[in-house]
Parts: sequence; C-alpha cells; structure tokens
Amino acid sequence: MSAEVSVTVGDLARALDARGWGELDLKVTGAAEPAATSPVGPNGGVIALAMAPKYAESLQPGSIAILADGMEPQAYGLRAAIFAPRPRLLMAGLTRAFDPGPEIAPGIHPSAVIDPSAEIGEAAAIGPFVVIGAKVRIGRNARIGAHVSIGRGTVIGDDALIHPGARIAHGVTIGLRIIVQSGAVIGGDGFSFVTPEESGIEEIRRTLGARDAIKEQHWTRIHSLGGVEIGDDVEIGANATIDRGTIRATRIGSGTKVDNLVMVAHNVVVGEDCLLCSQVGIAGSSKIGNRVVLAGKVGVSDNIEVGDDVIAGGASKIFTRVPAGRVVLGNPAVKMETQLEIQKAMRRLPRFAQQLAKLQETVTRLLEKG
Repeated sequence: MSAEVSVTVGDLARALDARGWGELDLKVTGAAEPAATSPVGPNGGVIALAMAPKYAESLQPGSIAILADGMEPQAYGLRAAIFAPRPRLLMAGLTRAFDPGPEIAPGIHPSAVIDPSAEIGEAAAIGPFVVIGAKVRIGRNARIGAHVSIGRGTVIGDDALIHPGARIAHGVTIGLRIIVQSGAVIGGDGFSFVTPEESGIEEIRRTLGARDAIKEQHWTRIHSLGGVEIGDDVEIGANATIDRGTIRATRIGSGTKVDNLVMVAHNVVVGEDCLLCSQVGIAGSSKIGNRVVLAGKVGVSDNIEVGDDVIAGGASKIFTRVPAGRVVLGNPAVKMETQLEIQKAMRRLPRFAQQLAKLQETVTRLLEKG
C-alpha cells in the first residue's frame, strides 16, 4: 500500500520513538507486506512489516523493513530497518503516518444544506449533499463526508471525521476527535414499548415461564426524550447504532471504540476506553464499566451492570451482574475457568453415557439372577 506521504527512515524512526539501522536517509513512500517489497529506488520505496522471522523470509534484498528486537537486518539483505520493541504499537504509528484518510475537499460544498443558525468551526470541510440542522455546532477542522445528516441542536467537537452516509440525530453531544464510519446511526429512537395491561414478557419474568390465558396485546410507544452523549477520542464503526435515552442520555465514555454492527440501546452507559467488538448487543439501561472488552457477538441483557476491566469472550451472553476484573465466557456467561471445566465435562458425556449403559446392563443381569 503506497501513499502520497514521503519521509526518510530516520524521520520515521524518530516519529515512532524507535531505533533505526542502516541508510537512514532513504525515503519511505508507504507500507507493504514483506512479499510485496522491492529494492529501494532513487525515489524511495515501501517499508515492510516483518516482525517475525517467518515473515522476514519473504523480504526482497535491498528493501526496508520494520523488525522485532533481536532480528538481524543483514541476514535479509536490507538497506535500512527500524526495530520495534512493541510491534503492534509501532504499526499503529506507521499506519497513521501513511493514512491519507477520505477525500473531503476543503470548505463547504455548494450542494450542502446548512441551516442559517448552525455554527461551523474554522477550517471545517463539508462534502456534497450534507444536511445540517438548526442550532448545530460543528468544531474546528471537522471533516464531514457526503450525504451525512446532522439533526438540530447537535454539538460535535473539534477534529471530527464523519464518513459518508453517517446519520447523527438531534440533541447529540460529541467530544473531540470523533470518528464515525459510514452507515452508523447515532441518536435513533430507543426500542421502548408498553401494553395497557401486563404483557406476556412481564408475565414470563414474574412467573419464570408459566403462562395463564394468552390474550391479545397491543404495543404503545414510549418516546425517547433523552439524547446521546459521547466523550473524546471515540470511534463508531460502520452500521453501528446508538439509541437515544428515554429521559436521560445514553452515554459513551472517552476513548471507547465501537466496532461495526454494534447495537447500544437506550439509557445504556458505557465507560471509558472500552472495546465493543462486532455484533455486540447491549440492551436498555445496562451499565458497562471502564476498560471493558466485549468480544464479537457478546450480548448483555437489560438493566445489567458489568464492572470495570471485565473481559467477555466471543458469543458470551451476560444475564447477571459481572464483578470488576472478571473474565467470563459462555451462555450463560460464567468465569472462564468454570466454562472450560463445563466444556471438558461435556466432551466426556458420551463416554459417561456408555459407562452408565454398561452399569445398567450389569445391574439388570444381577437382578435377574437374584
């Protein structure tokens, strides 16, 4: 992958706070996989991420690479190298340096529809067919892609990046450096309905499964009067949805990263620096602590509290409170070590069934003889 950015190996090493080796004045024009490298030419060349010997074997002699501490660049015929004490962290810095971002022309596109009462910050870039409602405030250096809509009274902080086709409803407050991917919807109505009489759901919760006579029921909407509050340095993935609160706001803490296709329901509070991976669903009024990791397809039931620093393995289903620091797995979610014992026991069940059948045969024969 190449980019229009060009820096020297030495510049890149200093920017990444890493140690350089070899010809540090060589120009780096982009990043690539080891097999896609070639000898550095007069105009520079790409740098490969080869942070293990099995990857470095594909490097072309005369190229540039990022290596792990302890690897020998001479062994691969490199002209220059950067050593990474923590490879993935260095990769974050490298990819940031060469990411050009979406093409959003400076200024306001003439096809954008912006209410006269909206405030647009200095050096903002607003793409074609963007719609910005009344009393919206957009911070400095914001970049807003084509076909984005932003509802009335919403506030978006400085250095926002909102990709094409995102939808941000009215009454949303967003901090600094937000990134919103295409198709995300922030501030849609919560899924909240009630019946005039006790509903079947309420009956089942009360009786734990017993049903009386089943009657017709009709749902009445509970309107969503709250908004959404999002902190600084939050990222919202493609087609993720964050519903507005019923009375108070749904909240996402600073530093939290929300993956594609995540669903955060009304009144949910998510803490700081959390990771919500793809297809996570958090039901209404649940509270997620700080630094929580919910792996793909994790489900959290409504009105549940998940403590700080909890890690939930993929496809776990959380129905009860999870204390701080716990690692859980399974459906229903339990301590990981407990779930592993459950899985071992399940694998033994066929053997136990065979042993039980033999014991039954033995007992039956003994009874017949007796």
